[in-house]
Formats: sequence, C-alpha cells, structure tokens
Amino acid sequence: MIETPVVVKQEQGLDGRPIALLVQEASQYASKVYIHIDEKQINAKSIMGMMSLTLKEGETFTVVTEGEDEVKAAEGIKSFFSEDSK
Repeated sequence: MIETPVVVKQEQGLDGRPIALLVQEASQYASKVYIHIDEKQINAKSIMGMMSLTLKEGETFTVVTEGEDEVKAAEGIKSFFSEDSK
C-alpha cells in the first residue's frame, strides 16, 4: 500500500470534466485507488463517489493505492494533479 499526499493545483478545483478524467486515469490500473480526505475514503474509480467530493485549489488529500501496480498508479494519479491544464 502506498499513501501519497497530493495538492489540488487546478485553478477551478475539480468539477465534472476533471473528475471524469481522474476516474479514467484511476481505472487504468489494476490496483485499488482511494482518495482520503478528512474522514472520507472514496473509490477513485467510482464516478458517483468522486462527484460527491468538492476539491478546491490548494486543498490537500491523500491518494492510497494498493495492488500489483500500486507504484505506477500512485505516480499516475500524482501526475494527474500536477498538471494545471486538466
């Protein structure tokens, strides 16, 4: 299991389209991918779960990956959030 702290860098935060792109990114991996924020744990492969979050620019949360490609998944999700263009 890998826990990676992430900061939202997208100016508009995350809403519909960026969340859909994040779910697509997470779904590429065989590993389980979760977003931990406050006391919530959301499956990053679930569009409905992810839509329940309101992630704003500058907000910090933890990405937890667990499985056979957990390192690749952690790097992919972290890379997703480091790109300002999404």
